[in-house]
Amino acid sequence: MRLLQAIKGKDHGGAEGFFDRLAQALMPILPQKLLVPFSKMPLDDRLKALIQRVPFGSPLDLRSRLDFFQAIATWKPDLVLTWMNRATRFCPGPLLRRGLPPFSHVARLGGFYDLKYYQKCDALIGNTRGIVSYLVDQGWPKDRAFYVPNFVSLPAQVSPFSRDSLHVPPEACLLVAAGRLHVNKAFDTLLKAVSLLPHTHLWLLGEGPELSALQTLSKELGIASRVQFLGWHPHPTAYYNAADIFICPSRHEPLGNVLLDAWAHGRPLVAAASQGPTEFIQDGVTGCLSPIDDAPAMAQTIDRVWTRPDLRHQLVQEGTKFLKATFSKEAVVAQYLDTFAHIKTLPPKT
Repeated sequence: MRLLQAIKGKDHGGAEGFFDRLAQALMPILPQKLLVPFSKMPLDDRLKALIQRVPFGSPLDLRSRLDFFQAIATWKPDLVLTWMNRATRFCPGPLLRRGLPPFSHVARLGGFYDLKYYQKCDALIGNTRGIVSYLVDQGWPKDRAFYVPNFVSLPAQVSPFSRDSLHVPPEACLLVAAGRLHVNKAFDTLLKAVSLLPHTHLWLLGEGPELSALQTLSKELGIASRVQFLGWHPHPTAYYNAADIFICPSRHEPLGNVLLDAWAHGRPLVAAASQGPTEFIQDGVTGCLSPIDDAPAMAQTIDRVWTRPDLRHQLVQEGTKFLKATFSKEAVVAQYLDTFAHIKTLPPKT
């Protein structure tokens, strides 16, 4: 099977990171071509020979539509996998496909998107069961909606980043959070929770439009000396390994690759009870859930985990066990291959 993948991604993000990991994992198995934007989207050097740069501009961007058409005409893929709305809209629709070698078009969704963007697809893949249920509830054919989760590779052994270098006392509770600095991630709620915990410090890894507002809020709350905005790091293992607790405060989080990263790094996990965390976290077993947008409740949950070493140990043990059983690279890649093969047997969508 020949595969063409296309993504119009941001510079840094969960979907972009998993696109990179999946493309690498499929390299020894399938011939691939990758259509990616002219951006700083991080991709492993081993993928360079597979990449074609496409503008992926506005919906009226004819250059990108032509580039996509020509890539299919020359590469002759058996299956085209587009990631989310923006790449999907540039894939040739039914009328133009008549002039191309036959292929199946499947879109991969990591969120609860409007189905109007996907009507020309033959099938859809959601990375949570909740997304797949949403697709079917919105009228998408059940036999053309597939659940395939993300995977995360276990990190290499790396020494923790020095807490002392960022003025974190040895007796303090160090929280680490990561993600795009966007309103959906609710880092404002996390800062308010930290303000209620005088023994707690926070390292926040990420970039985004809310940076200035979050820095201002940390000063207004009187916690600027206990919060470090560390920017985006392509290899954050040393920071994760320094954490006493990893925290995901998101208001909206369809999956949350950071959940998998926390388990992979052996960190106790606290998360707001948004869509992805409630699907994957068994509260009090693999992680601890807190109500969305409730800073006092989040502070109480953090404090409960911090003051109970036995609970932290259990969360790490059970989280690691769950990760290996459900989100291993081998299991997820095999599921992708089985799903691709099944999609190829489906008749044309009417």
